[in-house]
Amino acid sequence: MSTVNTTSDPRIPAADRCVVRYLLDRLAAERGADTYVVFENGETWSFAETRSRVIAVAAGLARLGVQQGEHVAVWLSNGREGLLTFLAINYLGAVFVPFNTAYKGRILEHVIDNSDARVIVSHAQLAPLLDEVAPAQLRTVVLVGEGAAPSTLASVAFSSLSEGDSTLPELKRPIQPWDTQSIIYTSGTTGPSKGVLSSYLHIFTNAGPETWHFVTGEDRFLVNMPLFHIGGMGIIFVMLVRGGSIAVMENFSTAEFWPFVRRTQVTSMFLLGVMATFLLKQPPSGEDRDHGVRLAFMVPFTETAADFHARFGTDIYTIFNMTEISSPIVSEPNPVKRGTCGKARPGVDVRLVDDNDCEVPLGEIGEMIVRTDRPWGMNHGYYKNDRATAEAWRNGWFHTGDSFRMDAEGYFYFVDRKKDAIRRRGENISSFEVEAEVVAFPAVREAAAYAVPSELGEDEVMIAVAPVDGHAIEARALFEFLREHMAHFMVPRYLRVIPALPKTASAKVQKHLLRAEGVTPDTIDREALGISVRRTKL
Repeated sequence: MSTVNTTSDPRIPAADRCVVRYLLDRLAAERGADTYVVFENGETWSFAETRSRVIAVAAGLARLGVQQGEHVAVWLSNGREGLLTFLAINYLGAVFVPFNTAYKGRILEHVIDNSDARVIVSHAQLAPLLDEVAPAQLRTVVLVGEGAAPSTLASVAFSSLSEGDSTLPELKRPIQPWDTQSIIYTSGTTGPSKGVLSSYLHIFTNAGPETWHFVTGEDRFLVNMPLFHIGGMGIIFVMLVRGGSIAVMENFSTAEFWPFVRRTQVTSMFLLGVMATFLLKQPPSGEDRDHGVRLAFMVPFTETAADFHARFGTDIYTIFNMTEISSPIVSEPNPVKRGTCGKARPGVDVRLVDDNDCEVPLGEIGEMIVRTDRPWGMNHGYYKNDRATAEAWRNGWFHTGDSFRMDAEGYFYFVDRKKDAIRRRGENISSFEVEAEVVAFPAVREAAAYAVPSELGEDEVMIAVAPVDGHAIEARALFEFLREHMAHFMVPRYLRVIPALPKTASAKVQKHLLRAEGVTPDTIDREALGISVRRTKL
């Protein structure tokens, strides 16, 4: 079947450059013997072997009735089965709908209902949770690993998918670049998760050759973010587009990170800021530069980036991105401006606006809104949520919900999620900036800043912190450190020390849980310690 696009628009790449099925077919034909993926156990697959395995699984899914355009739920961690399932679903022209592996209860029931999936590919250890929720349209579960099948669904073993005839049904029509490729659910840190509709063109644009131009087909990119996150699934797609390779890590582990990177010959990687902090808090080693990593993305970009670059010798880039958009802000290597996300890349329009979508003056804080010059270059809505789609896309621009400022040179600086902003005694406070100072304290591994009610009206600043392994956080020392390093109005009043911050499986802190708990019995009040903060008199 022809893969020729039905448009001559030069902004739209050929289908065999951006559609999974045709990408795999082309790469297997042109570079079949070249390595595409390396797994933790050292197993490697070439492009040709990857395609062969994908077709076998796709044929098995087709025998279960999965058709082009159908939504297929996936509830797996990183690994062989997760990779194969993702690519096989798209090879059929079906829609990849991954679920966070931490889901249970109401949120699991919500995404199952929202997804309209009839088939779910699930790890066997998670599958019993399906008996605890309404199945909606689910009828069949494909089980990965050993475990009891849910009683409410028909079940088959994942291994059986590739055991039958690998003949695939004919596509109803060619898969087009603007067809829906995936529905990825937002993290649900502030409310019910929304299913982000992404086309092949959206995922292609997200980190395509013109967006992350410094990542090449010679690179091996570390996949250490989960497949249900754009930072996991997107990297797999990106390296297919480039004809590069990937190394799949099941879970981020501070202790195992560098040995894995060396063993799998990783050259590029993506690190959440907290991951970089964890790695920097490890004792220095003579092996710190014994690796082949030439570049790393660090998000968010803080002063730890310079320390990371100096210690590990890796060039650091940063971006601003979210599931719904396509990396509109990208930095140069090792930016010197503290806190920047970079500049607007070619192909996007970016504005900072007030609540009425009117542009704010240069240097002032506004919500970032974005649009691209490529059709389908960003999300095309939230599945079965017209209200949220209309709100996000009002006036023809996508509203990120994030507050930024821009300097005279065009650099953007993240200030806060609009909903996370703290207002204390007339001052607007960025939780992001508070957290950046708190994690600079040597004993702090991670921190979350959030608002709690003040008896004087407005908010008080509260922080929850987790210690570096083997260290204790002494409250008075931390408060004194912050008093020396922060504006007086930003210094938190309340401190809570906990073993680890509550997170989604994509490593986003669930601040709504911390806010709901408020000032707990184990909270330390700075004022009760007799530590006061005052504006410096000039």
